[in-house]
Amino acid sequence: MKWRCLHHLFDLDDQGEIMGIVNTTPDSFSDGGRYDSVELAVAHARRLIDEGAAIIDIGGESTRPGAADVDEAEEIRRVLPLVEALAAEFPGIALSIDTCKAGVARAAVAAGAAIINDVTGFREAAMVEVAAESGAGVVVMHMQGTPRTMQHEPVYTDLVGEITACFQDRFAALIAAGVKSESIVFDPGIGFGKKLEHNLAILRQLDQFTVEGRPILLGVSRKSFIGKLVGSDNLEDRHWPTVAITAHAREQGVTLHRVHEVKANLEALRMTEAILRSA
Repeated sequence: MKWRCLHHLFDLDDQGEIMGIVNTTPDSFSDGGRYDSVELAVAHARRLIDEGAAIIDIGGESTRPGAADVDEAEEIRRVLPLVEALAAEFPGIALSIDTCKAGVARAAVAAGAAIINDVTGFREAAMVEVAAESGAGVVVMHMQGTPRTMQHEPVYTDLVGEITACFQDRFAALIAAGVKSESIVFDPGIGFGKKLEHNLAILRQLDQFTVEGRPILLGVSRKSFIGKLVGSDNLEDRHWPTVAITAHAREQGVTLHRVHEVKANLEALRMTEAILRSA
């Protein structure tokens, strides 16, 4: 259970890792506009790394339902200075670019990113090409529809079967293009084309989504379904439920966790791993 991302190699057999989130967008659902300068974004990334993040995921376009489209040039303008700054300051930290645009992914990898995180699951041939030519690690996420339409009454007849079939299809396409198996991880896409009951069903069956022995990455941090379950619109009230999900998911074998708050989630991860090792 190893994940190779250019010169970074994550051994996930016994220990999972935390991916910290840094958005350089003005309209992200949880932190839009908070880190829209390089200085603020770098300072935030430093905090996440100090708390134990092994990966920093950098996004320049919001994928919340109804968010405005961002053109490629603007997205590059938002993310590239941050990738360059963090690559220079933290060569031992794997940087991830959260994008579905081939031009953005190519520019970010050239600037020092080691991972391409595509919420559209590498559906576009150009994204597959960048993944193959770059040698970067890839995160293949499942999403029904598009970021603009994904929450318009999503329907599944076989939730687990449809998601895993998508993963198998994308795995085959990436391998055929020259991407190495050990570079690929999968994300079931909590909140992306899923209703509340779909999200809960995924969380109950996380051990069913492994395809070709590849690791699973989970991103639930601050998502709206948590607010619905705890009965609060306050983002702060989604913090501890996220930590609980991290521990639950690790028990089911999920080794990669994408979160906004690193320290508490890392502590939950390590505690769960200690319990599992002693069993």
